[in-house]
Order: sequence, then C-alpha cells, then structure tokens
Amino acid sequence: MIERRTVFKAALAAGAAMVAAACSSEAGGNAKPEGSGGEGEASAPPVAKITAEPAADAKDASVVTPVVVKVADGKLTEVKVSGDGGKDVKGELSPDGLTWTSSEVLGYGKTYTYAAKATGSDNKPAEFKGTFTTVKPAKEVRATLNPADDAEVGVAMPISVKFASPVKDKAAAEKALKVTTDKNVEGSWGWLSETQVDWRPKEYWPANITVNVEAKLYGVALGGGAYGKADVTTKFKIGRNQVVKVNTPDHTMKVYRGGSESASYPCSNGLDGDVQRNTPNGTFIVMTKEPTARFDNARYGYTNVNKKWACRISNNGEYIHENQDNASNIGKANTSHGCVNLLEADAKKYFDSALIGDPVEITGSKLGSPTKSDVKNWFYDWKSWKALSAIK
Repeated sequence: MIERRTVFKAALAAGAAMVAAACSSEAGGNAKPEGSGGEGEASAPPVAKITAEPAADAKDASVVTPVVVKVADGKLTEVKVSGDGGKDVKGELSPDGLTWTSSEVLGYGKTYTYAAKATGSDNKPAEFKGTFTTVKPAKEVRATLNPADDAEVGVAMPISVKFASPVKDKAAAEKALKVTTDKNVEGSWGWLSETQVDWRPKEYWPANITVNVEAKLYGVALGGGAYGKADVTTKFKIGRNQVVKVNTPDHTMKVYRGGSESASYPCSNGLDGDVQRNTPNGTFIVMTKEPTARFDNARYGYTNVNKKWACRISNNGEYIHENQDNASNIGKANTSHGCVNLLEADAKKYFDSALIGDPVEITGSKLGSPTKSDVKNWFYDWKSWKALSAIK
C-alpha cells in the first residue's frame, strides 16, 4: 500500500510538471522568429507629418496672410482649400513638393476647409484635414484716392486718401500706403484729420513724371474692430511746371513756366484796409476750374454774383477769376473781398493754361493762411509736415 501510494504521488507530480510545461509553451507563442510576419504585428504610422497655417480650428485668421500647408519627411501630392460655398482657393505647390501656398485673399467672416495628402519617405500615405475661420470686422471702412486714374496735375498736387469713418490706428493705415515714381522723390504722409491722410513731396514734384499709388487696405485692422473694405490704386501724371506768384502790393499776377516768367497780368487783390478781406498769404493750389462760378457773401452784401474763368485756390472762398466790373482798379488798387481779380481776356488766358494742382504763391498780405482749408499741405514747413505722420 505504501509503495503504491508513492508511485501514485510520483505520477501525479510528473503529470503536474507536464501541464506546467504545456502552459509555458503556449504563453510564449506570441514571440515570432526574426523575419516572420504574423497577424499580431502592429503597423508603424506613416512618417510624413503635414501641418498648416492657420492651424486647424483657428479663429479670426487674417484674410491677407497666405494659407500655407507644409509636409516634413515626405512630399505633398494633393492640397485643397475651399470656402463656405465650396469654391477652391487658388494656390501653388512648390517645385520640391514640400509647401503649398495660397495666392488669393480670403473673405471676411468665412469658414475654410483644407484637405491635404502626402507620401512619406517610407512610401506610406498621410492625410490632413481641418477648418479655420477668418476675422469678421465690426465695420468695413471704404477709402478713396485722389488724383484719379490718368489725371494730369500740377507740381503741387498732393495725394489724398479719405476714409469713410475715422481711423483709430493711423500707423497701421499709413503702413498700407505706397507711393512710387519714375524719379526719386522725397515725400511724406501727413494726417490732416481723423479721416484724411495726404502725401506731398518735400519740394514741388518734378515735371512730367508718372506717379503710382497703392493703398492696400483690405484686411488691415484700422482700430476699434474696423478693417479696410478694399484695396484702391491710382496712376496719374505730373504735368509741366507752372507756378503763379502774387505779391499783393504789386497788383500783378505773374505766371512762371519751367522757372521762367511766361505771363504777367494786372490784378486787384483783397482790400488792403480790411485784414479780413485781404487775400491771405500762403502757397495754395488750383483746386477746381469753373467756366462760371457763383459768389455769395451776405456779410458784405452780395449774393448770386456770377463770374467767368474761375480757378478756386481754397475752400475758404478765394479764387482767381474775371471781374470786369472791377476793371478800373485792376492793376492799380486792391479792392476785392479776397479773390484775385483779372480782366476777362487775361482770366481766360490763365484759365486755359492752368492745371488742377498748380501752385499759387501769395505774399505781401497782412492775413495769414486760412486754417480751415482742407487743402493746406503747403502751409506747413517740411519739418512740421513730417510731424503729421503717424509713423515715427
């Protein structure tokens, strides 16, 4: 009995060892011989990494900063960026296949979707998808440019940018403005009001040059949530150099072409005995040319008076015009209400010779330059004018 139990226990021990060995062999079955490929092997991710700017889910993205899609460790095979309506944004893939860059501006307050594909250096495909939204302005501000396209103007003509609403960030607006010419011309922008910034040269423009102006205001933050509504441009020509000079005590208006006197006309200027009726000192420009202009000044007792060949030189009321009714004083005495009076034939000759933007230099008066004129660019010396720029 004792021997039989011993044999049975030995058999049980041997059986347990066999079961243990069998379990150990099954658990180690996941380890595959080198070079084998079973169903349990994990697939490595593609090495190509695609990124984009603006990043996925970005808010208030700039409408003028290009969308850029890049790949590392691979090459882009397809890039598509589309707007709310499904229209594709134009763009170009770099020759090396590493970068796609958009080539058109985006719309305000829009959602854009991008989808990109690439093949990695491991020959595995990679994909990238996402959306972003562009900035939505609280207000879109329109701007206009003067002179207009193809205009021919005088050598004192300023460039004027006028905004439909006050601009808070004047420096940002000014940085979006560019003036180029076919000759080197020193000049500066100056803010004349919250809604107007002008550019003038240090000296009069060189004659017979072409001027290009770009106001790239679309997408520019103007402050207070306002953005530029659109870009505007103009291209115009500076004409011949013609300058009018009037020294009021002389009762003579002289016209200079290219620095040489080309005409001299007798004139009557503002009444010497009343400073408020003096023709004011300063460098003005021809603002308008009106074959017939109506004059009203209830303070001095006249209304609805029509005069011919009128060139406005300020919006304070001063003109160069015909006044045949004052012929007895023309060339002899200053009796006008501030205008430069000419005989009719002389007024017509001057009118025909003038360009908008021609300078009119007036000296000898007791009255200073008018402060309310919105064309007062040449009332400032150069240092004072440059100080009106928002860019320091």
